[in-house]
Amino acid sequence: MEHQHNYELTTVWTGNDGAGTKNVRTYNRSHTVSIKGKPDLLLTTDNPSVGDQAKLNPEDLLVAAISSCHMLSYLYLCAMEGIVVTSYTDKATGIMIEQATGGGSFNEVQLNPEVQVADESMIAKAIELHHRAHEICYIANSVNFELRCEPLVNVLK
Repeated sequence: MEHQHNYELTTVWTGNDGAGTKNVRTYNRSHTVSIKGKPDLLLTTDNPSVGDQAKLNPEDLLVAAISSCHMLSYLYLCAMEGIVVTSYTDKATGIMIEQATGGGSFNEVQLNPEVQVADESMIAKAIELHHRAHEICYIANSVNFELRCEPLVNVLK
């Protein structure tokens, strides 16, 4: 049986500096995303000439969502399969291509998880579970570009 998950949020543009969108240089790209009961997200555009580089942008959040979803799926599978993960760090990267005519799209996100497991006998299965995690990750199953995963698994010594 399928289960439907519903999400609600409010996005409010906070960047009207007085002239509204009179032209592309007269407005700030800042906005706030609010989800009931959760911390607000202060966002901007990725464009460094008009965005606040100290704030998150939607592109950051897309790469973060993929990395986070993969990690949560992976840890779940490891727990189910008896693989004891003691440390997990992912240095994920994404590549977005802008079109000369405007717009653009991601063409790749690469996950680079570094995982430590409790015992050397767990390493092979721990690597295999990264591939299974990709198959059950909701976000990975929702995007139309290449997702790569290059895991490194070792034992804390």
